[in-house]
Amino acid sequence: MTEAVSLKKNFIMNALLTMSAFIFPLITFPYVSRVLGPDGTGRVSFGTSLISYFALFSQLGIPTYGVRACAKVRDDREALSRTVRELLSINAVMCAFTYVIFFAALVLIPRLHGDRMLYIIMSSTLLFNAFGMEWLYKGLEKYSYITIRSIAFKIVSVIAMFLLVHQKSDYVVYGAITVFAASASQLMNFFHAHKYIDLKSAGRLDFRHHLRSIGIFFAMACATTIYLHLDVVMLGFMTTDTDTGYYNAAVRIKQILVSIVTSLGTVLLPRASYYVELGKKEDFRRITGKALHFVALIAVPVTVYFMLYAAEGIYFLSGPAYTGSIAPMQLIMPTVIFIGLTNIMGIQVLVPLGREKIVLYSEIAGAITDLILNAILIPRMQSAGAAIGTLAAEFVVLLVQYAALRDENIGAQLRKIPFGAIVIATLLAVAGSIWTRHIQVLSSNTWNSFVILAVSAVLFFGIYVLFLTIRREPMMLEVENTVFKKLIKR
Repeated sequence: MTEAVSLKKNFIMNALLTMSAFIFPLITFPYVSRVLGPDGTGRVSFGTSLISYFALFSQLGIPTYGVRACAKVRDDREALSRTVRELLSINAVMCAFTYVIFFAALVLIPRLHGDRMLYIIMSSTLLFNAFGMEWLYKGLEKYSYITIRSIAFKIVSVIAMFLLVHQKSDYVVYGAITVFAASASQLMNFFHAHKYIDLKSAGRLDFRHHLRSIGIFFAMACATTIYLHLDVVMLGFMTTDTDTGYYNAAVRIKQILVSIVTSLGTVLLPRASYYVELGKKEDFRRITGKALHFVALIAVPVTVYFMLYAAEGIYFLSGPAYTGSIAPMQLIMPTVIFIGLTNIMGIQVLVPLGREKIVLYSEIAGAITDLILNAILIPRMQSAGAAIGTLAAEFVVLLVQYAALRDENIGAQLRKIPFGAIVIATLLAVAGSIWTRHIQVLSSNTWNSFVILAVSAVLFFGIYVLFLTIRREPMMLEVENTVFKKLIKR
């Protein structure tokens, strides 16, 4: 019972964290996108994707492996401390090595000369990540601490955004603020860690038993980073900063939605690893089935809604200058469903079972698909071509992982999900809200789009929830009961 309550608490805290990831961009991105324009946001987006490759080598596979490694020994302070010191030492060495490569790239690659200061500032992410030990806190399931800390730094970054970003040339300042919002809070992790571990060395460290798993997780991270950021990097090198800005606006919205859909899977990873370690197979299968059910329940209507109202979403968040973002957003939106499912099948099922090689193979297949299609489509279709490449890559990842999990009865788990009811509810929601696209109550395109989004969202998701509630869909009733209980207690 304690574990169930803890899991629900972790999910609620992580849901708050993902809501903050949704709310803060809604506050800042409309302002920043209008001030900096597609060119300025495109420069920062390219810089973020570029640094992600260096961060990949700096961290190896530790961000994911560290969660599992810490979760396994979380009840033994001495073993946990030794594990953290070993992983932290590996991180520090790799961070120093990566900085050498990074500064060499700044000197040798002409494309990077123009915005050298932006890239140097954004590279501070490498240092924050090396000593932030986010994986320790996730392994210990300290989601309350992670959430409160993250939201506090995001509030500071929002204030800084409005105070410091006023003109197109402020894109460097904007890049610095994005780093602060995402990574600076990790400084607190380092100084707060003494509560759970002893950082002072107390014996010889053994790195060897980590290397094989870190290598596999690193290869997984390579494949993931390639197909997650390859589109932006290839756009940056093959087209203009403006095209990259169009694509960035579409991807921003998709990323917000993905973070909501995958929020449950994030908090289940350490618990799933814990169950596997103790041999609790039934508990493991139970939370896996519920996670897949939750993803389907949320991802299907969210995907359809934002494909239907892509234009209104772009105009409200980014402004009329980003009309070129509408088609990429519609094309890339089904990846919300694909990523939601692979997040569960890969990170929550395959990784705790020790079958991370399958995740690696699926991501390599996705990366190859993305590379080939981007090379063919980006020169012809620019940002829309990149969106198609990403869509195909995510679908390939899903197919490979599904095929690998047939021996784990993943098909049976998926068949338990009432997809028929979800589809009917979604179609009814579309029929009941589609008329709102013709609303014209304000002369401003931005605010008229906001009115359409507000009215349509209430109708669309209201009809969807009402239908499934009347039909007594189990997961919907469970979510509603959890929410109502929390409200009554308060």
